[in-house]
Parts: sequence; structure tokens; C-alpha cells
Amino acid sequence: MSEKLKQWSEEWLVEATVEDMQAKMEAGELTSLDLVLMYMERIAAYDKSGPTLNSVLELNPDAIFIAKALDFERRQKGPRGPLHGIPVLIKDNIDTGDKMHTSAGSIALANHRAKQDSFVAKKLREAGMVILGKTNMTEWANWMAEDMPCGYSSRGGQVLNPYNPASSTGGSSAGSGVAAAANLAALTVGTETSGSILSPSSQNSLAGIKPTVGLVSRTGIIPICHSQDTAGPMARTVRDAAILLGALTGVDEQDPATWSQEAHTDYTQFLDADGLRGVRIGVADFQNPELSEEDLAIFQAALDDLRKLGAEVVEGVHVKSARLPWSPHVMTDEFKIDLDYYLSTCGPEVPVHSLEEVVAYNEAHAEQALKYGQANSERSAQTSATLTSPDYIREIISHTTVFAQEIDDNLANHNLDAMVYYGTWGCWLAARAGYPSVIVPAGALTTGENAGMPVGLTFTAGAYSEPKLIKFAYAYEQATKHRKVPKF
Repeated sequence: MSEKLKQWSEEWLVEATVEDMQAKMEAGELTSLDLVLMYMERIAAYDKSGPTLNSVLELNPDAIFIAKALDFERRQKGPRGPLHGIPVLIKDNIDTGDKMHTSAGSIALANHRAKQDSFVAKKLREAGMVILGKTNMTEWANWMAEDMPCGYSSRGGQVLNPYNPASSTGGSSAGSGVAAAANLAALTVGTETSGSILSPSSQNSLAGIKPTVGLVSRTGIIPICHSQDTAGPMARTVRDAAILLGALTGVDEQDPATWSQEAHTDYTQFLDADGLRGVRIGVADFQNPELSEEDLAIFQAALDDLRKLGAEVVEGVHVKSARLPWSPHVMTDEFKIDLDYYLSTCGPEVPVHSLEEVVAYNEAHAEQALKYGQANSERSAQTSATLTSPDYIREIISHTTVFAQEIDDNLANHNLDAMVYYGTWGCWLAARAGYPSVIVPAGALTTGENAGMPVGLTFTAGAYSEPKLIKFAYAYEQATKHRKVPKF
């Protein structure tokens, strides 16, 4: 790599946006190949040495050739769109029908190569993106062990937070969050069941979008829980996240959740720096009593900023479901049936083809596989694969009605445009309802063992409300500029 590119990788590339990259490529100052090489250099310098963040699990051996081909296509035909030639890292539970593995962080799937692209990977390629590699993650998307730290997997080891290595990365899309924060790729893709995009976005000073379940296809993604699972973008700016979200949407014949989606291919049309003026934002009553003094000060400052930007903030909105005891039946039962189906499609190079076989494999390789145990996997393995238990049926009915209805009712009864939460305090409510959330940086802690750790502000509303949530998050982001670059 030239000295100019080495300098750019340490200076210009840091915090460069998709628009910045496209402008230089259109001007002939930069190529997609240059971007791939610069990000590979940063991965070598910061992920595999130096602070050794350990966020990138695998690089695509064809990335350089794909970048060259996209550069050639740009010269011959022009760019496909705003993401042409842009490198992206995706979570290790998203299938790619290429030379890379898809393992969900498990050594049991260390040799698994998917037969074809997931719908997500297909959409990324159609947009002209370079899939640069796979990111490390909390093993089995954090539905394996009760005490497994965020960002740990038996295949990849522990991901470190670039702002404070002693603090949590957030999970389970830990590698995607850290890689985006540390400028190891232009964009990243994570997946969420309950907090797994929002949490690492909050703790890595990112904009993250957890879409409505059904806006982004689940086909070809190693699952936890089909009623809550979704993939979504993670980026350093709301604009970049919005650009990526538009590329990910689309109706998938293999995924019934997408058949009734209300999607857009361009979410940048909703970006509005004045987007909070005249809107009503609700604050749930369960947050403040449980926040620390410093957390509460950051949250109150965020609410004050919303008011300065023209929003009416309605505090004390009662969330009845916050008092309901958490029951694991949906995740426990759906993990069994969903994972069994996924594993049944894997080839003979994979030593496991059911959850029971995963549990047995881990027991046989306990020294490497069971550093933190597998209590959740064992519990799921003991359920039937029929979704007929009375506990599951009653809980899935509750998820489909109670949680969604509570969000809808609070929005309607208080005439609200959205709800806001500090960090990820309300992520479970939208997750169980299958509703969207958008998170944006809101500041950072300055005291205690978590000093330097970023925190976010989450906007949530009803099904397919991504356009207005993006508008609100963008207006807040543009006015506050809380995103900070990690210092190594």
C-alpha cells in the first residue's frame, strides 16, 4: 500500500462517511480497492495487534477481487447507487455463499460454509458493496450460557471495547459494534433478538437501527427466536445507517414476515435536522428510579436537548408490562425449533445437525467450548420441537398482543410520536412487540470503572415507524454531535 493510502487510513478514513467515500471515488481520487486495503491495514493495526480489539473473525479472501470488479464496473457503467464499492463487515451468524464460514461463534460450526447467500448478503451484493469479512459475536447470539460476557465466543475469543477494554462491548453484535466504532469498515451489520444491535451501538458511540421484524429478511441467518429476530445496520452516523437500511429491505418469498412489510429503498429522504420540532416524545416511568446519578444526569440532559429542539417531552408514561415477570419460554422453545431447522440444512462437514448434537459436541470439547457453560442451550434442547407447550402458546400470544398493544396504546393515549429510553433500558419492550428502535450517541460516562464508556438515546414507536424514528434520531444527532472517536 502506498504511503499516501497509509496516511489516509490514519487520518482521512477515520470517521469518513459513505458520502465522503463516494465523492472521492467519483472524483477519481480513490477506488473501492483503496478502501478495502486501507480497512485491512486498520484491522491489522488495531484489531489483530496494538489494542487487539478482536472484533473481526474472518476476512473475505475474495474482497480484493470484488473491489477491483466494482471499480471496473464504475468506470464502464457508473455506480449502482450510494453503496457501490463500499466495504461492509457482517456478523458471523449471517450466511454468505462464498469462501467464508458462518459459525455464530461456535467451534461446532467452525468448518461450516453456507451453500448460498442469506437474503441480507444478497442485498448487500446487489447494492454493490464489498463484504469485507465476518465479525466476532457473543456465541449463539447470547443464548447459550447465563453468565457469558458480551462479545465472547469459543471460536473467536473475547471482543474488547475500544473506549474502555475493561468494560462491556454490548452484545451480541459486539464485533459489528466495535468494528464500526474503531473505523475498521465503512458500515457493519448486526442482528438483534432483544438489544443485540442497540446495546453494542450504545456502548460504542454508534447509530444503530433495530428494524421492525419483517422489514429485513431473516432467511439465511442463524436464529434464536423467529418472533423477534432481525438484522439491521450499525454505523457512525444516522445518515450512513439510513443508507444501509434502504439496501437491506425487500420482500423475500422464503420469509413470510416480509410479505406485509412497509419498506422504503431510500430512508435518507426522512433525514431532517429540524425533525423534532412540534413532536411529542414520551418517557417511560420505569427508568429514572433505577438509573445512577451520572446516568440520570446524562438522560436529563438529553431530554433537555429534545426540548431545545422543539419537542414536547411527556415524562412519567406508565408502562404496565415493565412489572410483568420475565418468562423465557418464547426464546427457549423457538431457539430449539429454529436452530434445528437451520442445522438440518448444513452439509456433512458440520458435526452437528440439531441442538441436542450441539450440546453433546460442546460437552465432548468442554475445555474449549464451555468456558461459561451452556445452561440456556441445555434448557432449550430439552423442549419439544413442536411449539405446543401451554406456557409457550400463552407467552407468544402475550408477545403478539400485550407488548405491541401497550406501545400502541401509550402512543395514542398520550398523543405521542415516539418514546425515548436511556441506553437500552426499553429495548425488551420493542423487541417483544417486533417494533423498531433507533439509537444514537447521547454522551459518555466520566467516573468510576466505566469512565469513557459511551451511552445512547433510543427512540421507539410502532410497526414500520422507521422513517420518523430516523428523522428524530438525525435531528438529535445533528444538534448534539455526541459521537466520539476512540483513542488507542
